[in-house]
Amino acid sequence: KSILKPYLFKKDAEEAHELAINTGAYVAESDLFRDLTSLIYGYNHPGLKKEFWGLEFPNPVGLAAGFDKNGVLVPAMEALGFGFVEVGSITAEPSKGNPKPRAFRLPEDESLINRMGLNNEGAEAIVNRLKHVIPSIPLGINIAKTHSPSINGEKALEDYLYSYNLALDVADYITVNISCPNTKDGKTFEDPTSLKELLQTLNPQANSTPTLIKFSVDTTYEQLSSLIAICEEHGIDGYVATNTSSQRDDLSSSQEHLASIGNGGLSGKAIEKKSTQVIKWLRSDITADKPIIGVGGIHDVASAKSKLDAGADLLQIYTGMVYEGPGLIKKIKKGLLH
Repeated sequence: KSILKPYLFKKDAEEAHELAINTGAYVAESDLFRDLTSLIYGYNHPGLKKEFWGLEFPNPVGLAAGFDKNGVLVPAMEALGFGFVEVGSITAEPSKGNPKPRAFRLPEDESLINRMGLNNEGAEAIVNRLKHVIPSIPLGINIAKTHSPSINGEKALEDYLYSYNLALDVADYITVNISCPNTKDGKTFEDPTSLKELLQTLNPQANSTPTLIKFSVDTTYEQLSSLIAICEEHGIDGYVATNTSSQRDDLSSSQEHLASIGNGGLSGKAIEKKSTQVIKWLRSDITADKPIIGVGGIHDVASAKSKLDAGADLLQIYTGMVYEGPGLIKKIKKGLLH
């Protein structure tokens, strides 16, 4: 916080992220640096272990999708002490994403806004890379529709199915991102008819790999209930709550600063309460044994605990780590244990 964070925060948000990715990739390739990282940041205890879908999680704190889009950091994230990692979002076709700048910090709100545009190397390249990675923690893969307004209708369903079938080869679980607000056309599969068509296409009941659905933080209770009913009908194994927000409610950042940034998904502390509310709604509508991964605004032990109290079984962090550093993982694990 006294040296590295001030240095990184002088850089553009995406430039700082790329530096973190490059450093992490270097750590991932080195036994020495992985061991050193684990020595500094690693912390596990039998009391933190969880088991869902027949998978053992050494602790409930995972890396959220969006940080490691191309699956280059899995060994490094394991060394940092994460209990599981979710790679992606990956899409059927490679994408460079939206024009830069496309990632912005809101320091007053300990939050981020991004409109990355699902930039990734494409499902085939990423899955082929992950075939050579054998982590001792569960590996999730987050899939989304390729960032292109020309891919819609039947083509959009085929696009999802292509990534889904490839991910089955390497994923311990698959998260279907139906709510990403970063695509150019702005459409999502949170429309009930579209979601039903998508799940009929993916047919998750036909394979043994757990399939999860990720919802938007902007979903109302009425919308959520109708979507859950469709998911349950098609044998969805769990849920991730939540994705980023397109709204700008109750922010401390100035309107001028927000206007200069423009559109994008809001993540971090600013969506903590809304995300927790969605988890409560979700838990009230599903059975107690259906796992929920809580994500959105986790920045300390208290915010992590509030997600669990709301009904989450596992947790994911991303923006909180940007502001608090990788020590946040260890801090949350120790806090939850005690």
